[in-house]
Amino acid sequence: MTRVLLTGFEPFDGAAVNPSWEAVRLAASWNDARFDVAAVELPCVFGAAARVLREAVADQEPEVVVCVGQAGGRPDITIERVAVNVDDARIPDNAGNQPVDVPVAHGGPAAYFSGLPIKACVSAVRAAGLPASVSQTAGTYVCNHVFYALMHLIATEHPRCRGGFVHVPFAHEQVLGTGKPSMSIKDMAEALRVIVETAVTVDADIVLSAGALD
Repeated sequence: MTRVLLTGFEPFDGAAVNPSWEAVRLAASWNDARFDVAAVELPCVFGAAARVLREAVADQEPEVVVCVGQAGGRPDITIERVAVNVDDARIPDNAGNQPVDVPVAHGGPAAYFSGLPIKACVSAVRAAGLPASVSQTAGTYVCNHVFYALMHLIATEHPRCRGGFVHVPFAHEQVLGTGKPSMSIKDMAEALRVIVETAVTVDADIVLSAGALD
């Protein structure tokens, strides 16, 4: 079996739920003999989130890691292309930290590309009947912090591991009466299952136009 680690985040910024964790938890119940899936909830705290991720990787020894976060306002599943080596928080994290222009890893490279076949993942999620796209930025909050920490960990200590980051939209219950885009937790979990299967089975990414003008 392929060992897979999925991570999601605890709620933040006063929210009662974080769909990233709910989707990860549901996806981890996937009954497939090909995959041994573990799910870990990360704190929405700079530094602490990266430490919990490191401990989970050491404990599970996964071959594939997919970290997941909430991108409220986006209408679809977005597979992140690049993690940047900077924390620049618009709001405090759950511990009250608000770093500005601080590197995620001192001495680390400016950025890492995802280790996932991002365009193949987008294509596969769309083929499953769900909306998906490539994202050119994971922001500069705790999601990017974890994404960069994961890729730095893989590059420096776990080169045989494959990893990346996925953002999910708001859940339906978070946006009732607002008109904001959302998705069901069930559909998010299905998209994550498709992404995991694609990450395991696709070695070389496909050619698919997924750029952006801005």
